[in-house]
Amino acid sequence: MYFCKMIQNDTIIALATPSGVGAISVIRLSGDKAITIVDAHFKSIKKNKTLKNQKSHTIHLGHIIKNDIILDEVLVSIFKNPNSYTGENVVEISCHGSSFIQQEIIQLFLQNGCRMADNGEFTMRAFLNGKIDLSQAEAVADVIASNSAASHQIAIQQMRGGITNELKELRTQLLDFAALIELELDFSGEDVEFADRAKFKELVAKITFVLKRLIDSFAFGNAMKNGIPVAIIGEPNVGKSTLLNTLLNEEKAIVSDIAGTTRDAIEDEMIIDGVAFRFIDTAGIRDTKDVIENIGIKKAYEKAENAQLIIFLIDSNKFACAKDEFLKEIETIKERFPNKRLLVIANKIDTLSCNDSSILQSEIENLILLSAKQKTGINELKQELTSLVNTGALSNNETIVTNSRHFEALNNALTAITSVQQGIDLEISTDLFSIDIRECLRHLGNITGEYDVDKDILGHIFGNFCIGK
Repeated sequence: MYFCKMIQNDTIIALATPSGVGAISVIRLSGDKAITIVDAHFKSIKKNKTLKNQKSHTIHLGHIIKNDIILDEVLVSIFKNPNSYTGENVVEISCHGSSFIQQEIIQLFLQNGCRMADNGEFTMRAFLNGKIDLSQAEAVADVIASNSAASHQIAIQQMRGGITNELKELRTQLLDFAALIELELDFSGEDVEFADRAKFKELVAKITFVLKRLIDSFAFGNAMKNGIPVAIIGEPNVGKSTLLNTLLNEEKAIVSDIAGTTRDAIEDEMIIDGVAFRFIDTAGIRDTKDVIENIGIKKAYEKAENAQLIIFLIDSNKFACAKDEFLKEIETIKERFPNKRLLVIANKIDTLSCNDSSILQSEIENLILLSAKQKTGINELKQELTSLVNTGALSNNETIVTNSRHFEALNNALTAITSVQQGIDLEISTDLFSIDIRECLRHLGNITGEYDVDKDILGHIFGNFCIGK
């Protein structure tokens, strides 16, 4: 129902700026009659100037008129098809930011040939009219939602056609080979080969390599998009909650001398040098008979399992008398989470002598010394956190996958192309692995919308957009 409504050939209108009072607001219209509808209620400051006779990509000063009453003095921007965002005639009205004025103008045009746009309908029309592909359309929403320099950069790269450019040439080459193999099937009785098997193997290997690289980028990309999860673990009273509060610069977690105060995971997000981190304070890990505390400890390990980075916090005062136990615990954590980046931090160094600090650093590799309470060493910790993030791909402008729909399609495409490779190696009948070729093409096409995409999927994608975009 949503999709069917959106593809009607009518003129839509919506507020393109956030609702509420501001200096200005922008009202957007799109459709064949957009310029005509606005023109009927627009009076230019210059006499005898009509919008329909103006050039595309021009701005005009005038008044919006309702029953000979001036609603507002506005700037009207005209974008004529096909050279507009949606590929249709588009008009953007910049008016004063009064909620009353916004609604008066929108209601005027609703009564004279427009209907309210649905979520994402402007971008949906851009996709349907071939102005952008589906992956670029999804990136528009990511740009709007980006909350850090890193997530913004990834979204902009995607909006410029990142994954499309990665796959376009490979998909074209695979289509060419698919056509030749289909031709072979038509001449199956002649025992001829039109497709060069050696070149075909090279292409399959190349596609496999690209797909694996894009799939591998998803974990990093998803973390950069939603915030890199960092679990803070350690024994009770080592200062985990104090560290969280110091990093966030607010009293987020309760701090107490009583062991086991933190029973549940507490988390919040902050941006460091353009990268979003999601810090998670967990229950202190120890042997206890308290049922509720044990649940918290279990959850601490779960949070560590789901985190991309683990901070293991130790009390520097206790290290000297329990050195072997601490070193053993560090190795246990490494073994339990072999694929996680581990950062060991010695807290409460404000109570140590310089000699004790040196001993600590000599015993534990890459140890960070700090005092969460005195805020000593916090800047060094932040620098270490950002250095641990693999931002090389960002600086090299590589394609990074952040969309779970793309991730699923890439995995399905990899499965299909792997079957093609196996078919070639086993020299099975052409008609069998040609099915896998078509399957691979279908999944790659689903990413950009070049292949028929289920209408329910389109409705879901654009239904999550904000109105006016």
